[in-house]
Amino acid sequence: MATNGHHNHNHQLHHHPRRHVAVCAFPFGTHAAPLLLLVKRLAAAAPDVRFSFLNTTKSNSLLFKAINVSGFPNIVPCSIMPDDHDKGDGGHHHLKAIGVFLQAAPDGVRRGVAEIEAAVGVAVSCLITDAFLWFCGEIADKKGVPWVPLWTASSASLSVHVHTDDLRNKFGTHHNSGTCHEKIADCIPGMSNVRISDLPLGVVFGDLDSPFSKMLHNMGLVLPKASAVVINSFEELLPAITRDLKSKMRCLLNVGPFALTSPPQVESDQFGCLEWMDQHKVGSVAYISFGTVATPSKEEIIALAESLEATGVPFIWSLKDSAKAQLPLSFMKRIESNKTCGMVISWAPQLKLLAHPSMGVFITHCGWNSIMESIVNGVPLICRPILGDQVLNQRLIESVLKFGTGIEGGTITKSGTMKALHQVLSSHEGKQMRSNVKVLKELAEQGIRSGSTSNENFKVLIELVTGPTNGRVVENKKSEW
Repeated sequence: MATNGHHNHNHQLHHHPRRHVAVCAFPFGTHAAPLLLLVKRLAAAAPDVRFSFLNTTKSNSLLFKAINVSGFPNIVPCSIMPDDHDKGDGGHHHLKAIGVFLQAAPDGVRRGVAEIEAAVGVAVSCLITDAFLWFCGEIADKKGVPWVPLWTASSASLSVHVHTDDLRNKFGTHHNSGTCHEKIADCIPGMSNVRISDLPLGVVFGDLDSPFSKMLHNMGLVLPKASAVVINSFEELLPAITRDLKSKMRCLLNVGPFALTSPPQVESDQFGCLEWMDQHKVGSVAYISFGTVATPSKEEIIALAESLEATGVPFIWSLKDSAKAQLPLSFMKRIESNKTCGMVISWAPQLKLLAHPSMGVFITHCGWNSIMESIVNGVPLICRPILGDQVLNQRLIESVLKFGTGIEGGTITKSGTMKALHQVLSSHEGKQMRSNVKVLKELAEQGIRSGSTSNENFKVLIELVTGPTNGRVVENKKSEW
């Protein structure tokens, strides 16, 4: 195991920290970043506690470049998995790489924990992990220390995984969603608007035996035994779902939104987006970004470009260079000749853009981090979900929280996108979406003020992670793993 070289000099500062917390990341997608942001917040509150951040070499090197921890000598990146587990870009390869990682991870974590204990000379007193790493509950249990998993997505998708057996008992299991497509998942409190077809693959339809589906099922069964489950959200967002989860878990802690509690350091604006935004009318610009893992097909990218051209809506499109080549030549020429109509860039300062008064709508894949960022900035959404819990997120946005819309037919077409742009930017319905999301924005801001739910929950978390081994943890001994 190698700790990243530039942190080694910090070991002297913490020869014998008061406590030693092992943090275990899931190195795919955008999972590791929220975990490190949470750890930064904990490390600031508990400077005498060492946090060993266990992850793959590749994920750690990218992560610690993106998130600056230079002021935190008590956060030490530790690479415990060789790189061959974290290659993977694009759908199938990605799932295969996840399968390989999940197979190696239990032994990797056990070995990693033993090694950092030996290196630091202080036993690990708590395990904070990505919730996907459900086997860490067993590792923590054997050590008699608390297990604190972070769920990086919405409380609704967490609820689906906790209720998987109830859903399977009621609706059976199917290879495709067609047979029970429109049935409502009403056996879960707070889900009266959610259809079976909105659920993630691997719950009641799809390949239920894939390593990923099995992992999620196991996770749903063991999370109620965790010392506390942490969520990047706030209780007031989905209150019925939160109440139900609280009744299932030993301790459920909404400590978000992270976009407010752990804002990123200064985001660079190398392409001059903000200056460009200043030239546009309030609420007029469309921002487009589909996350880091999957992008829509070439046909959809072309259709989106055509709809932007046809409507004349000014836009900033964050698109990987590899996908940029798929854009029509006429579209690129128009941007070059008229800089004010739009920009296509490889990276955008997302939070700053969403906070700009000219921002009118965010066209998104509906990943949870992006949703929380749009809520804290009061921006309505046009949804094009691609994988995982994103379809469920779209349903919540359309039917429960009511601050966005999907695209007709579920994939991007020229006419469907033009319609959605018109709806959000120019119709009465769009005005209503904007006022709905403003209400959520206010709730999010109230949720992090002192004495509020997220703040009080964070205090409970600090006590659990850094405090003496208390009764709550001893009770772990009774749990049957």
